[in-house]
Formats: sequence, C-alpha cells, structure tokens
Amino acid sequence: MGRNLFILAATLLVLALVSCGLSYSNIAQQPGSPGDQSLWRTMGLGMFVIALLVTLGGIFSSLFEQAERRAAEQRRRNRSR
Repeated sequence: MGRNLFILAATLLVLALVSCGLSYSNIAQQPGSPGDQSLWRTMGLGMFVIALLVTLGGIFSSLFEQAERRAAEQRRRNRSR
C-alpha cells in the first residue's frame, strides 16, 4: 500500500508543479482562461500540501509493514526453536 501512496504523492506533486507553472505563464493571463493567477497558485499549493500528507502516510504505511514483517519473522524463529 505504501508504494501506491508514493505514486499518488508523485502524481499530485507533478500536478502542483504544472499548476504553479501555469500561474507564471501567459495562459493564466489570457481572457477566457480557467481562473486567474491566484487560483492556479492556490491549487498548486493545496495539491503540494496534500502530496506531502500522502507521502507521510506512505512512509508510515511502509514503516508499519516492515515492523509487521519483522515481528512475523521473530515469531517464526521463536516457534522453530
């Protein structure tokens, strides 16, 4: 599950970078474009924060999976003795 969270975080990070990049380009300043510069920057910042939270969840998930594997190995070793 941790790997899936890392992939989601990377996708959100790329989208956040694209959103921030669009705020500095001429696309966001053209009439009829979707939103204005501050909207693109806010969306980029929001996606970046969500990406950080998802990454933290992925790290915790990986740590707990590793702890469960080690505990299972320890139990298996104790049974064989």
